[in-house]
Amino acid sequence: MQILGIDIGGSGIKGAPVNIADGVLAAERQRIPTPTPSSPDAVAGVIKQIADNFPGTNGPIGITFPGVAKNGRILTAANVDPAWVNFDAATFFSAKLGRPAVVINDADAAGIAEMRFGAGRGIAGTVVLITLGTGIGSAVFLDGKLMPNTEFGHMEVRGKDAETRAAERVREEKDLGWEEWGARVGEVVARLAFLLNPDLVIIGGGVSRKADKFLPVVQSMVKLPVVPAQLQNQAGVVGAALVAAEYAVPA
Repeated sequence: MQILGIDIGGSGIKGAPVNIADGVLAAERQRIPTPTPSSPDAVAGVIKQIADNFPGTNGPIGITFPGVAKNGRILTAANVDPAWVNFDAATFFSAKLGRPAVVINDADAAGIAEMRFGAGRGIAGTVVLITLGTGIGSAVFLDGKLMPNTEFGHMEVRGKDAETRAAERVREEKDLGWEEWGARVGEVVARLAFLLNPDLVIIGGGVSRKADKFLPVVQSMVKLPVVPAQLQNQAGVVGAALVAAEYAVPA
């Protein structure tokens, strides 16, 4: 079965059909910059544009969102238009796209994919994934079960939200060197380690493909395994498709 997954980010919206049996993209991923302003109507237009590129996937569509999402309703929107707050995104997207839409937090979706097919596969205990991008997302799993909508990107580190110090966007905007930025990421991971005592931390987001440049610094700051995401920046798309597949064929 192929299911279309869409990953809404602060800077780009990505999508592709996914073979849910193995988590592999069935076609080349499409990416379109996130519109400004990133209003619901504007974002829906981009999603429809991406979906129209894959006419063979006409069933449910999985969509990630960079904020807390409960029962298809958006509760927070730190890095996109505030019009999303308290917005019934699932109903809205279903109407706009003419097909059932399932909406999930973006880091939770990435975590689901990594636990099923990536770095978290077969790992018991507490696993934390953090995604580094426009902001910092987080997903927490206990014995493979998701604890949804954690927001550790907003925990306090040095008196500020963690993502305002260590998101990938901050590295780019401040032109930080890899070691300096890695130390900031390490502080975030160390804080998570203190709060949750995880058995594994997975670093996700597009920057995970450059993990060799900063991850040694992070690993030197904590006494627990810290590894890059295996699905890298495709994890959100894959996880969104997996969640939509469960909607299509309930367990």
